[in-house]
Amino acid sequence: MDTHTRLHETISALADGELAASELELAFAALDTDEGRQAWNAYRHIGDVLRSEQCGHALSAQFDARLASRLAAEAAPAHAEPLLPLSAPIVPPGAAEPLEAGPLAQR
Repeated sequence: MDTHTRLHETISALADGELAASELELAFAALDTDEGRQAWNAYRHIGDVLRSEQCGHALSAQFDARLASRLAAEAAPAHAEPLLPLSAPIVPPGAAEPLEAGPLAQR
C-alpha cells in the first residue's frame, strides 16, 4: 500500500473514531503535514454533511435506492451456494442429530 493511501486511511479512521490506539502516533504525524491537514478537513467536512439533518436523510434515501438497484442488477457468483432458510436444521459433519434451532429460527 502506498504512503498516500495509508495516510488517508489513517486520517479517515481517526475522523470516524475507529483508529486503533496503537496508530494514534502515525495519525498525529500525518496531521502535521499539509496533505494530512487537507485530508482531515475533507473527511471532517464529509462527516458534517452526512450527519446534517438537511442532507443526511435525502442522501441516505438516494443511496439506499441506488444500492438496491445495483444489487438487483448484479448477477450472483457462479460458485455461490443457496442460503438455507433460518428454520432449516443444522447438522454438523459426523453428528447424529441436528443442532437445536437458535432464536433467529424461532421468529
